[in-house]
Amino acid sequence: MIPFLDLQKVNERYAEAYHQKLDEVLQKGWFILGDAVQQFETEFAAFCQARHTIGVGNGLDAITLLLRAYIQLGRLQEGDHIIVPANTYIATILGIQQAGLVPVLVEPDPVSFTLCPIQAKRAITPQVKGIMVVHLYGQRADMPGLAALATEYDLALFEDAAQAHGISFYGNYCKTFSFYPGKNLGALGDAGAVVTDNPEVAAQVRLLRNYGSPEKYVHSLAGTNSRLDELQAAFLQVRLPHLLDENEHRRQLAARYSAGIVHSQIQLPQVVDPSLHAFHLYVIRTPKREALQAYLLAKGIQTMIHYPIAPHQQAALKHIATGPLPITEQLHREVLSLPISPVLTYEEQQIIIDCLNAFPG
Repeated sequence: MIPFLDLQKVNERYAEAYHQKLDEVLQKGWFILGDAVQQFETEFAAFCQARHTIGVGNGLDAITLLLRAYIQLGRLQEGDHIIVPANTYIATILGIQQAGLVPVLVEPDPVSFTLCPIQAKRAITPQVKGIMVVHLYGQRADMPGLAALATEYDLALFEDAAQAHGISFYGNYCKTFSFYPGKNLGALGDAGAVVTDNPEVAAQVRLLRNYGSPEKYVHSLAGTNSRLDELQAAFLQVRLPHLLDENEHRRQLAARYSAGIVHSQIQLPQVVDPSLHAFHLYVIRTPKREALQAYLLAKGIQTMIHYPIAPHQQAALKHIATGPLPITEQLHREVLSLPISPVLTYEEQQIIIDCLNAFPG
């Protein structure tokens, strides 16, 4: 069996360093917002070429707390509308809702699957006050086009970079990250972060993640409890120095897929610029997805569907659906993610390529 993602194998190479970090945390006896969190925040901010990283509990909380910080600062108000791509993971939309804002679902660009500036412009109304970009599958969206649109209409611009660790970002817009174990930079549990150059935003997120407390038993805001775990921060410190090398292996695998797969029923991803793609996922399209997935599984190859149900078709979000979204709906019917990871070998990949090319469909 070729697994879709072998997390045990991914983490085996770091096992000794993980144990060392565990010993360090145990010896210090400081388990909440300690040295490891502070050190990782400093290191990840430098890695992202930003001034501030604020570690939080997970990627969903990162989105929610960033938007709540903007409300606290008076730059947004509860009830404001935020444009968001319709074909994102549901967490992006839930984060907007949980901050008291209204998501406006917009069709993606049919080539890159990321937010389309033309479609976004059509969705702008007086109620729209911001745009939440999603760098889906690791490919940077059209940030120059979206930034120009945000400037033209005086909109706040945010980036959900949960799948885009290690790419070169455009501008100094506030970003949110997830360090879910399967991400390019993954922890050994839930973890997330907000990255920003703005000291006021950073200060607000720091308050909000820790009960709104600037000091123990003093609460200036009605915050929440969403603090990056000390041990997860220590583990992320181990992984971070290796991220760019692992991303480069992903790019090489993606290039081999794109060069090697030749099948009339399989549409390959259109990559605008490989240097701006972290290849968190390598996603093909086919009208015969279920048949292809079953065929590959019978050959011992695991695949995944990201994501089988469009957000606006989920029962939890039916109230925000404003009508059909044909591009999004077609993508969700046709996409299939192939194995791509730091531990996938070229030999395993060639087996996958050969099987795809031999698909009888």
